[in-house]
Amino acid sequence: MKLLENAKLDGISAHLCMDTGDCKITGRVESYSCKMAGSEKKLYKQLSHQHSDGSSSLQALSPPQTLMVGSPVCGSPTFSPTNNSTSTQMVFVRSVSGGSGPSEPQGPQLRETIGNKTLFYLKSTLNLSFQPDYDFTDSKSEEFSHEPNIKWVMDAVRSNLTAAVGDSFIHFEPQLWAAIDEEIHLSDCAIYSYNPDLDSDPYGEAGSLWSFNYFFYNKKLKRILFFTCYAISPSANADLEEQLDDMELDQVIGDQDFTDTTGQFGGFEFPGRLMAY
Repeated sequence: MKLLENAKLDGISAHLCMDTGDCKITGRVESYSCKMAGSEKKLYKQLSHQHSDGSSSLQALSPPQTLMVGSPVCGSPTFSPTNNSTSTQMVFVRSVSGGSGPSEPQGPQLRETIGNKTLFYLKSTLNLSFQPDYDFTDSKSEEFSHEPNIKWVMDAVRSNLTAAVGDSFIHFEPQLWAAIDEEIHLSDCAIYSYNPDLDSDPYGEAGSLWSFNYFFYNKKLKRILFFTCYAISPSANADLEEQLDDMELDQVIGDQDFTDTTGQFGGFEFPGRLMAY
């Protein structure tokens, strides 16, 4: 796989990076070819062999993020897969505690799955986008979701960005989705999201306010468009700079030679200029 150059998407990405005073927003829209390079083919074969012991070639996904309770666009419990949806299957979801309730569903639940090759494409996209700082090769399928349709995703993106920048995003929104549609043909796409835990999240730093990672996979074009964005509190950078200053000060103090030619006090040696007082 490789990043495809696109000046229009570069301009869109630049527009998604801003500092509002209340938060700093960083966004990227990138297009990737799904044609595997030699090293990727080798890795994919190695990973495929792990599932050649009779286990399913389909991996379970988490529920769609845009339909989760607490989602900015959550409003309907109904799930209607699109024509480009992944496979669905009935699985039994059972509470570890054995309790019952709305947060602990019992009985058969509709759950989507993803093919190993498609999952590999999503992981490879993340690796290319966040290299060399992160490696997503061992990410679990449950960290990904298949989103019902483009409208739900657009509503989720709008909810986050309008809350941060107000009406300025409303004016920019048509340009954003027009550029994305031109590159990836949204009507032919399956849409996935990546929702890791804090330990795996590349945006899981202190002060992170929200983030999203969407993949628009067009199987016909053999292409994935990756749309990622996050917001961080401006105080987080100040706190980090203060921590770094403290660490540098500690390092300077630790590196100093406190040897004094006049002697020692309490097992510690002091510089001559301090002994004079």
